[in-house]
Amino acid sequence: MAIIIVDYGAGNIRNVMKAIEYTGLNVKVSQDPAEIAAADGLVVPGVGAFASAMDKLRERNLVEPIKQFSNSGKPLLGVCLGMQLLFDSSTEFGETRGLGLIPGQVVELPKQENYKVPQMGWNQNKVSQINQITRTMNDKYTYCVHSYYAVTDSKYIAATVNYGKVDVPSVVVNKNVMKWEKMYDVSRNLFSKCSISSPLSRGLLKRNHN
Repeated sequence: MAIIIVDYGAGNIRNVMKAIEYTGLNVKVSQDPAEIAAADGLVVPGVGAFASAMDKLRERNLVEPIKQFSNSGKPLLGVCLGMQLLFDSSTEFGETRGLGLIPGQVVELPKQENYKVPQMGWNQNKVSQINQITRTMNDKYTYCVHSYYAVTDSKYIAATVNYGKVDVPSVVVNKNVMKWEKMYDVSRNLFSKCSISSPLSRGLLKRNHN
């Protein structure tokens, strides 16, 4: 079985690859639509700004291959900015359309007394839906670095972290599309320290219909 990490020039590819290799899965980096279509699981990584990342996906003609893969029913995972790209749109640097694989919009964290933007630091996950990714995440801490978060229907939210008056979705699921908003160093701070390499493996190799 092969997992493809989408290479579009805006991804935290090295860390994501290390994390997936740690699970024992075969992983390859590619921007070839044929390899994307043939993959057993697809990962959309990302670091940076929403609009710039979408521009790079369009420049490489990767928008439709990702959407077609999602429609195949095989597991698709978005990590960090890659998670945000899977929503309908973002307000970062003006409104930009996303991949539209789950209803919702990515908006800036509101100003709150004693809470700085961006959020930077360890935060505790609260699980609301049990699935392959979240089954070992409740009360676990992961590291966040972000100024924007996804606003979506609660039926899609599998886990959150609290930041003042805001419950920030940290894991969002729509059938086979899994989205993970934990920021920073994916391999060390997300997968290893939170001991969720095995849930990632299960999530990528099983269709998730929660």
